[in-house]
Amino acid sequence: MEIIKVADLTVPLSEYATVKDDASLYDAVMALEKAQEKYTYKHSEYRHRAILVLDQKGKVVGKISQIDVLRGLEPKYKEILEGRGFRGVGFSKKFLKSMLKDYVLFDSPLHDICRKASDQPVTKFMETPSEGEIIAETASLDEVIHQFVIGHHQSLLVTRGEDVIGIIRLTDVFTAVFHMMKECKLP
Repeated sequence: MEIIKVADLTVPLSEYATVKDDASLYDAVMALEKAQEKYTYKHSEYRHRAILVLDQKGKVVGKISQIDVLRGLEPKYKEILEGRGFRGVGFSKKFLKSMLKDYVLFDSPLHDICRKASDQPVTKFMETPSEGEIIAETASLDEVIHQFVIGHHQSLLVTRGEDVIGIIRLTDVFTAVFHMMKECKLP
């Protein structure tokens, strides 16, 4: 069985969707679409699901996920979610519908909200990567899997020294493990 290294599954930064930190949310979504159209990767058919935000020197300073984009369409979500500890908590459909009404979410037509959000800078919506979302290119596949499982991440930034050189995605790791499992000969 072939030993898979982090570098084997890393999508180089040059092939990933990126925008500068002065870009708009609209610019970020367009960069994601462009990267998805151009992307072909030997390990996985899955397209990119996030946009990396670069400072003016080209260093990664943040990441915008699909959920961050959707959250950005309604600014009131920031107020609701900050400091409330809602992550990972299950809610009834009735409660979720009452939140739409009580917080007057999406009270403007969606196209107006989209237009307003597209004028906003990506820095307002991006998440700054935590230490748990960064892994060295020399790390083992076991370490990568551990960080994904413990951190519930969809991707990790891959570093060489201090520099981010790419991104490793959960879907690519899962695909590699799946293929390894298929190769196993069970009694």
